[in-house]
Amino acid sequence: MGIVHHSRYLPYLEEGRVEYLRHLGHPYSEMRSAGLDYAVLECFVQYRQPLRFDDQVDVHLALAAATRASFQMAYLLTVGDAGDEGEVRATAVTVHGCVNAAGRPERLPAWLVDLAP
Repeated sequence: MGIVHHSRYLPYLEEGRVEYLRHLGHPYSEMRSAGLDYAVLECFVQYRQPLRFDDQVDVHLALAAATRASFQMAYLLTVGDAGDEGEVRATAVTVHGCVNAAGRPERLPAWLVDLAP
């Protein structure tokens, strides 16, 4: 059909989230070394227009909320020229729970909670 399968949007979200944390100076590997992980608790994607084969997708994201042990990310996926805002193809929200190596809930690091609006 020439369009991206709906399941393939989730790796775009994950890659954007990992790069966002790296950009903030807290790469995912650092958190894993500290014994923390972020399990996906929820994922919601609203498909507005299909992504097509060979589209270059920009993933815009922001930390939308944080509690003691979870955080929520909001995403906007666009396609278009760098000089313009791009055409919205999808929006998404993911919720993550902070857990230790045994899968038990842990408090979020203070730097992450402080980023929340």
